[in-house]
Amino acid sequence: MRFKNQRYNSSLPVIDLIPMLNVMMSVLAFFVLISTTLGSLQVVDVQLPRDEDGQVQQANPPEPLIVRLNRQGQQVQIVVGEQPIGKEQLFQEMRGYLGQNPKGAVLLTANPDVGYEQVVQLLAEMRDVGGDRVSLGIESN
Repeated sequence: MRFKNQRYNSSLPVIDLIPMLNVMMSVLAFFVLISTTLGSLQVVDVQLPRDEDGQVQQANPPEPLIVRLNRQGQQVQIVVGEQPIGKEQLFQEMRGYLGQNPKGAVLLTANPDVGYEQVVQLLAEMRDVGGDRVSLGIESN
């Protein structure tokens, strides 16, 4: 048996990546599907407190104390309800309201004509009295 001289092809072999990528995407899709079905949402059973007659209690926070800051000519006026008051009266009113309503909040709304500096100054003074239960509110049109 004679062997013929075989010539070797001198070109480099080429690796075709497309079939390998197809297999990798199939494996990836399999693991994604398995991980989403095994990692389902966990539910926590919460028992809400019941009232004496068996109904669930609704926590209704008290109405906030609304303080308005208006401009009257060149002066700034503090209004609680419909009555203009001074700063010291406001602080006394806040202490009384927050003492009676432990979950209550104080809301400061300012007229757009009032200067920003005056609003921030009054808000800081109100926070000294009411802490984190004092907020700045805006009125929608």
